[in-house]
Amino acid sequence: AVIPYWIRWMKSFPTVHDLAAATEEEVNSHWAGLGFYRRARLLHQGAKYVVQELNGEMPTTPEELSKIQGIGPYTAAAIASI
Repeated sequence: AVIPYWIRWMKSFPTVHDLAAATEEEVNSHWAGLGFYRRARLLHQGAKYVVQELNGEMPTTPEELSKIQGIGPYTAAAIASI
């Protein structure tokens, strides 16, 4: 059910730079139908933070990842483990 949304999202925002450059309206239009719009806003804000403050480089430690709004300790640890 969500796979078509993911495919459309990835075609429009294949990189963190693409997502950061998008407007809030573009992000919300791609998220429409999934609910939980706060997640879309946090993804967008997080992408902007990564691009503007970290030169587009994703942090690799839980401590650094936790500085991104919307990423808590559990999610930070899960991301860092990959």
